[in-house]
Amino acid sequence: MAFKPTREQAWEILTEYTKSDALIKHALAVEGVMRHFAELFGEDAEEWGVIGLLHDLDYEQYPEEHCRKTGEILAARDVDPGYIRAIMSHGYGLCTDVEPTTRLEKTLYAVDELTGLINAVCLMRPSKSVLDLEVKSVKKKFKQPSFAAGVNREVIRSGCEMLGMELDEVIHETIQGMRKCAEAIDLAGDFQ
Repeated sequence: MAFKPTREQAWEILTEYTKSDALIKHALAVEGVMRHFAELFGEDAEEWGVIGLLHDLDYEQYPEEHCRKTGEILAARDVDPGYIRAIMSHGYGLCTDVEPTTRLEKTLYAVDELTGLINAVCLMRPSKSVLDLEVKSVKKKFKQPSFAAGVNREVIRSGCEMLGMELDEVIHETIQGMRKCAEAIDLAGDFQ
């Protein structure tokens, strides 16, 4: 029988496969943002958070099989197929053909790359913090393809369209989500 992992179980699975501090912080950032969006949309914050936490589970050990390997790992543990599908969908058009169809899937697709961009913007700031970050600062860097060049801006734009939300609004809400976990992701800066 398929099960929905608790946050604690998800953390154990994540840390079994992921040792990189940067990837763990990214997982925590996406978890925080997913929880925030779930609250915003009146959805299950625990479910959204767990999916956010596990979304890059395979990336460190199996980068060439990203998303697909996570599917195998979680299926072997009898994790709910809905969780697996949601995680697979964040690689849509990049490493999977699982199209995001639910609000949860569209949100994960939109915010995954965006959290990376926001993290990079924060690290360039004197405060090294997300707590004093404004949308306009992120937008400015979003428009500079050479800044955080690994961030796929097209995925972010496409995710916003899927959600029916403006880019500024998604950036704003993603910042809000990252503020809620600022200490865990080392982006509280001087404001701790």
